[in-house]
Amino acid sequence: MTNTRMFLTMLFGAIFRRRGRASMAVVASMVGAATLFCLAAVCLEVPRQMNQEMRAYGANLVVTPIQQPGQSRQGIDPAVVTHTTEMVTAKASAKHATYRYESVRVNAGSHMMAGIDADQVHQLNHHWNVDGQWPKDGSVMVGRDLADSLGLKPGRRITISYRASDNAEGATGTEGVSGAGRTGGGQSTQEGSTGRSNHVHGSATMSDDAGRPGQLHHAGNPSGQSGSQTQPVVLTARPAQADASSPAGPTMGSAPVDGSIAQDAQEKGMELRVGGIVDTGGSEDQIIYSSMHDIEALTGFKRGSDVIEYSVNTMGPNLTAIARSINDMTSMGVKAQTVTRITSGDTHTIAMLQTLFWLVSIVVLVLTFVGVGTTMASIVSQRRSEIGLRKALGATSGSIGAEFYAESAFYGLLGGLIGTVLGYIFARLLCTSVFQRSLGFNWWLALASVLLSTIISVVASIRPVRRASRIDPALVLREE
Repeated sequence: MTNTRMFLTMLFGAIFRRRGRASMAVVASMVGAATLFCLAAVCLEVPRQMNQEMRAYGANLVVTPIQQPGQSRQGIDPAVVTHTTEMVTAKASAKHATYRYESVRVNAGSHMMAGIDADQVHQLNHHWNVDGQWPKDGSVMVGRDLADSLGLKPGRRITISYRASDNAEGATGTEGVSGAGRTGGGQSTQEGSTGRSNHVHGSATMSDDAGRPGQLHHAGNPSGQSGSQTQPVVLTARPAQADASSPAGPTMGSAPVDGSIAQDAQEKGMELRVGGIVDTGGSEDQIIYSSMHDIEALTGFKRGSDVIEYSVNTMGPNLTAIARSINDMTSMGVKAQTVTRITSGDTHTIAMLQTLFWLVSIVVLVLTFVGVGTTMASIVSQRRSEIGLRKALGATSGSIGAEFYAESAFYGLLGGLIGTVLGYIFARLLCTSVFQRSLGFNWWLALASVLLSTIISVVASIRPVRRASRIDPALVLREE
């Protein structure tokens, strides 16, 4: 019989002769592995899924231009948008959308109009409830509150007018729209509001199908009629009033880019179709959304974006580090801020799960260590006479120790395998019943669980094995 075969025969013989003690060691390892795998699977998978779901509720990072005193509003250059996006995506996967904001006039009331790329904004804000179509060339998407006040529905036509003087630096307005308020329904940012804060007055008239003038009730036009009238209403542009003292065109940018703009030096009007109504429950419900082409046609010039919103697939310190890296690049002329309502809630929930995981893990590791160590000490005590006889026959302390270490490793391996399977079952039930989420099997986590269980068993047996290696065969045999 070879030494290896004899070693295995003695190992499995010892295990099966003391099945009661062996089962106690296996159970101790199994409970530890099941608990650790269950907690680890939940605390790793649930936050990851929560982070992905939170990304569907708007941006968690907002980038705005740094406005210098006395400088005309130019927005964020497309090259800067590209460079900033590359900086963000180099650290984590992200989606982004750009917004250009202008104050416009509709039915004697001032409102905010946003030029967007509909595909980008749709990908960034899956929670937006849109009745109809997203904006495209020739049509707009109107916020629910604004649509209700103006009596607008998908398919109606609306005339929007624009004055360059209303959007000039220093113009005052009736209400502000923060950049943070445009991200996922009114979240706040770390450093305050961003983006444009001016709302200016504007005007447009309406007529019914017979051509009779009329008005829609609006906060900026309290004398008007109710916006809930039943007959179809078409909004048409008021004839532009020429002003000889006004400049020949807008004060910023180049010549008009669309022939449908009213050729007026002071006010421009454009008739657009209402393609959809958006309902978010936030400040977006008071904004008109159009394509970038239409807002450039209305204003008569092109410029950069006022806000870049990012939905970054990271959180906490990692997200803050991305914002800090953008802010350190002062030459780009932009500043980045995290959206605290999303990031703080996300981070708080994940921090609670991770704290629970570490606290319970420490307790479970200690209990597993004590359980396996106590069982191995009992096994060594029962085998004192056997150990003394083997040493009297010439067995070395190393060979005896190797047998006990192999025995404890077997207990840990078997308990780890069974415990990992049970832990996955418990974790899946927990995710389904408590968090309402599915849970896949993580093979790397399973391997780590089995290895950790084996290592803990071996480490817990070190002290009993050292005691066994110091047994004096003469004393043991004399007691027998």
